[in-house]
Amino acid sequence: MSLLERLNSDMKQAMKNKEKDKLSVIRMVKSSLQNEGIKLGNSELTEEEELTVLSRELKQRKDSLHEFKNAGREDLVDKIQSELDILSVYMPEQLSEEQVTEIVKQTITEVNAASKADMGKVMGALMPKVKGKADGSLVSKIVQQQLS
Repeated sequence: MSLLERLNSDMKQAMKNKEKDKLSVIRMVKSSLQNEGIKLGNSELTEEEELTVLSRELKQRKDSLHEFKNAGREDLVDKIQSELDILSVYMPEQLSEEQVTEIVKQTITEVNAASKADMGKVMGALMPKVKGKADGSLVSKIVQQQLS
């Protein structure tokens, strides 16, 4: 089942169950997916493109959550947290820190990286492997640790 089909199914269920918050988030994600399709000139997005859109939506909400926490806006923190919970259901299984470390070590060996100067080369080869399965900041931190 494609992501769009899954979203449509969940949207119908949310309508039946009168879950306004879930319905709102699903509609936002569907809209983002459709906008991405229009931008790319495709009617059907690949799984990787769908994952890119989902990751972008999650990142925006995580950034908002951080800002709202700093501003002491607990009312908005709760709302954004619930949106994050709804969105995370559609993301693939996240890799553990150990799994990411192993992939980082393999990639460093593949690109023959020796120092922090090679970080861009490592990240360029690494990110397509872990896209949507690991947080970029975690990956970056682990690469820095391995290269130092």
